[in-house]
Amino acid sequence: MIPAPFSVHTTAAFDREFRKLAKHHRELIDHYRNTLVILANDPYNRSREHNIKKLEGVAPGDGQYRLRIQRFRFRYDIKDRLVTRAALYEELLSFSQAAGLVSDF
Repeated sequence: MIPAPFSVHTTAAFDREFRKLAKHHRELIDHYRNTLVILANDPYNRSREHNIKKLEGVAPGDGQYRLRIQRFRFRYDIKDRLVTRAALYEELLSFSQAAGLVSDF
């Protein structure tokens, strides 16, 4: 088996947020596994297969890249061959999405 080109680590803040969200969103565990594979092999998204965006105006250490998987956002930094997941959050409904739900009633 060929080793992955990048090593993936998490911050303590990421671990806390993951545990908190995973209690209520069991599907997050599968998404977490998928992110491990994606970030270990293609964190820059050179293949253009993943929903990864380089965020502008974000300092190193604050999660310069964002990987979106369904409603979850994984923010991470890349330094040399080390990928550090800095943040995880759940995207809530946007105002326009929420307004659309209300108008359906």
